[in-house]
Amino acid sequence: MIAIVIVAALGYFVDIYDLILFSIVRVPSLKSLGASGDSLLSDGVMLLNMQMAGMLVGGILWGILGDKKGRISVLFGSIILYSLANIANGFVQSINQYAVLRLVAGIGLAGELGAGITLVSEVMSKESRGYGTMIVATIGILGAVAAALIGDFFEWRIAFFVGGGLGLILLVLRIGVYESGMFSAMLSKNIKKGSFLDLFTNRKRFLRYIKCIAIGVPIWFVVGILITFSPEFAKVLGIKEPISAGNAVMYCYIGLALGDFTSGSLSQLIRSRKKVVFMYIIIMTFFIGVYLFYNHFNSFYFYTLCIFLGFGGGYWAIFVTIASEQFGTNLRATVTTTVPNFVRGGVVPLTLAFEFVSRQIGIIYGGLIVGAAALIIAYISAINLEETYGKDLNYVELL
Repeated sequence: MIAIVIVAALGYFVDIYDLILFSIVRVPSLKSLGASGDSLLSDGVMLLNMQMAGMLVGGILWGILGDKKGRISVLFGSIILYSLANIANGFVQSINQYAVLRLVAGIGLAGELGAGITLVSEVMSKESRGYGTMIVATIGILGAVAAALIGDFFEWRIAFFVGGGLGLILLVLRIGVYESGMFSAMLSKNIKKGSFLDLFTNRKRFLRYIKCIAIGVPIWFVVGILITFSPEFAKVLGIKEPISAGNAVMYCYIGLALGDFTSGSLSQLIRSRKKVVFMYIIIMTFFIGVYLFYNHFNSFYFYTLCIFLGFGGGYWAIFVTIASEQFGTNLRATVTTTVPNFVRGGVVPLTLAFEFVSRQIGIIYGGLIVGAAALIIAYISAINLEETYGKDLNYVELL
C-alpha cells in the first residue's frame, strides 16, 4: 500500500514538473528555435494551447481506459508516452516539431493524477485514504519547485531530458504495483464501465460531475491568472522591483504544497471534506483581495503573498479526492482523470474572460470580477455536493 502511494505521488511530481517546466523554459527554448519579438508570445501561447489540448484529450482517453482496462494500465501507459515525448522535446529543431511533442506530452501527462488518486482511494481504508491522497498531492506539487530550479540552472534541452529520465525511472519503480481489488472484482461482472458520455445523459449525475469541476476552478484562477501574469499585476500595483513569473510560480507552489498537507490532515481530523473546502475558499478569497488591493510595497511582500495565495488554493488534494469519492467504481477513473484536466483547461476561458474584462475596466478589477465569479460558483457547488469522508467506495453507477 505504501508503494502505491509513493509511485502515485512521484507520478504527480513528474506531471507538475513538466506542466510548469514549459512556462519556465518557454522564452529561451523559442529563442533558440529562431523566434523573436511578438512571436515569442504568440508561439508560446500556441504551444501552451497544444499542451492543454493534449491534456484534455488525454484526460478523457486515459480515464476511459482506467475504467475499462484498469488503473495500473494507465499508470504504465501514460508515463511511457510522457517520458518518450519529453526526451524527444530535447531534440526538437523547429517550432512545429515542438508543438506536436507538447501535444503528445500533454496526452501522456493527463493520466497520472487521476489514475494515481483512483488507485490510492480504492486500496486504502475509507478512514485513512485522505492521508494517502494528501501525500500524493503534497509531494507531487513540489515538482513545480524542481522545475523552477532545474529550468533556471540548466539549458532548456537538458531540463526536458531530466523530465523524461525521471519518467523512465518511475516506470521501473512501478513494476510490481498491484491493481485495485475493487476494480478486479468488478471485472468478473457484466457491468458497463468507462462510459464518458453517460456522465451527460443523467441530470443528477451531470450536475454532480460539473460541481466537482467547479470547486477546483478558483485554484487555477490563482495559478493561471494572478501568478502567471504577476509581472503585469506588479507593474500596475506600483512595485518598482522587477517581479519574475518563474519565482512567483515557485513560491505559489510552495504554498500549494503546504496547503495540501494542512488541508488533507485537517479533513481527516475533523472528518469532513466539505468543511475544509469552505475554509480554504474563504482563505483564498481573503488573500486574493490582499493581492489585488494591498500589494504595492516590495518584491518580498509580493512573493510572500504568492505563498499565501498558494496556501489558500491548497485544497487540490481534497478536490480530487472528492471527485473520486462521488462516483462508482465503473466511472471513478473516468471522473477522477477528467475533472482535474478540465479544471486546468478552464484556464483558457478564464484568461479570455479576464482579457476582455480587463480591457474595459483595467487589470485589477478584471481580476476581481473573474475571480469573484469563480469563487462564488465554487462555493455554491461545494454546498450542494455530498459529504464523502468515510464513504464506502465499493459500489457501481447504474448506467
